[in-house]
Amino acid sequence: MKNFIQPGEALDLTAPYDVTSGGGFLVGSIFAVATIAALNGADVVGRTTGVFDLAKATGAVTQGAKLYWDNTNKVLTTTASGNTLVGTAVRAAASGDATARVRLGIVA
Repeated sequence: MKNFIQPGEALDLTAPYDVTSGGGFLVGSIFAVATIAALNGADVVGRTTGVFDLAKATGAVTQGAKLYWDNTNKVLTTTASGNTLVGTAVRAAASGDATARVRLGIVA
């Protein structure tokens, strides 16, 4: 097929702020997890699919819950308002847990 570019599982993006390897970041409506650390404005490869442990806001997360990216605080949250839907929790997390396990991508 002449118009196929790539699978899209990893994209070359411009870091919208300083990101750490394994840290989430949002470029417009594209959410990705950085494969390497990058400074604001630098090129970075971001994974757009897969399962990752990412920093989360305070509050319990139930397995199967929709998870959103709070781009102000750079954490996952279950709060939809003002945040970007990025995936689904694949296991529960307690309120005090620092991370949540999220499957990026399609959400029912």
